[in-house]
Amino acid sequence: MESNFESYVAVIFSSTRTLHHDEAYDRWSHRMAELVREQPGFIDFVSARDPVTRLGITVAYFVDEESVLAWKANTEHLEAQQLGRREFYESYSVKVAKVFREYETR
Repeated sequence: MESNFESYVAVIFSSTRTLHHDEAYDRWSHRMAELVREQPGFIDFVSARDPVTRLGITVAYFVDEESVLAWKANTEHLEAQQLGRREFYESYSVKVAKVFREYETR
């Protein structure tokens, strides 16, 4: 049985890390995790990266698309995006999706 569910937005960021700039990447990654938690409309995020293939995925959840657009335009986040394109990622993709339903077991 579903609870009273209100939809929300998921930003799905998948990437392959370069072999360089690990220390700088770690600093920026931790900073972005702190910063997104302060973003109005932010709900939560999950992230994982395979150490062998360097393939990673982060899914961040926001209450609405306006919150996603505000996060995308955050000045510090814009700087991280530029560094990502230039130094941290061989490739990446971003998908934005609306979550209509959710199930969980424990």
